[in-house]
Amino acid sequence: MNRAEQEAYLREYEVLKKKGKPFFPYAVLKDSVMMMIVALVIVAMAIILGAEQGPKADPTTTTYVPRPEWYFFFLFELLRVIKPPELVPIATIGIPTICMVLLLLLPFYDRNPERRPERRPVAMTAGILTIIAMAYLTFLGASAGSPTEIEVEPPPQIAADTAAREEFEFGAQVAAQSGCLACHKFGENGNDGPGPELTEIGAKIPAEAISRSLVAAPGIMPAYGDLPPRKFDALVEFLASLR
Repeated sequence: MNRAEQEAYLREYEVLKKKGKPFFPYAVLKDSVMMMIVALVIVAMAIILGAEQGPKADPTTTTYVPRPEWYFFFLFELLRVIKPPELVPIATIGIPTICMVLLLLLPFYDRNPERRPERRPVAMTAGILTIIAMAYLTFLGASAGSPTEIEVEPPPQIAADTAAREEFEFGAQVAAQSGCLACHKFGENGNDGPGPELTEIGAKIPAEAISRSLVAAPGIMPAYGDLPPRKFDALVEFLASLR
């Protein structure tokens, strides 16, 4: 903006300023009314719809995996996408910090006086792509399966037998509590690696081989041979029934 444009802007600003209204009480009144409306809507929704309550807190558990609130799902999903441990600081500190700094410095490096979207293609494209990326990551984070539960349907022959179904659900609980979801995927639950997907492991490996793998613990997999016999057998039967 050159000197002539700056002087024209100041003259126009003074004219508009004289035609305007003072901040108090006009703007303050509008903001106060709007804040009251938003607060009343939130209170009404809390009373009418209620809030979803999770399971009772258990301070002795070591398998609980916390999840963020919905407005942080995009960052949560970003951490799931960036898997190498050496890159985790970039996802947790680097990317959010860079975005915040760029947003704070926006008035300094974007000096374009244009306000019409069609005349600002670069800014509009960057803003739209950012919104789309955050919305997509939020959707993935919201639709991801529970990080502490294995939600798979038992085979028909097991579902028809009450005792077998209870044993299947107990085996799924043992697998979830044993940390299998940290490295394996069961349907929509768990992580894609570093271990293989176990959704249909029973169709690929017999129960005897699964039992030996749990005891021998190949690679970085922990050994489960020290589990109580009841839990170990339930875990083997559960994995062997996944087809």
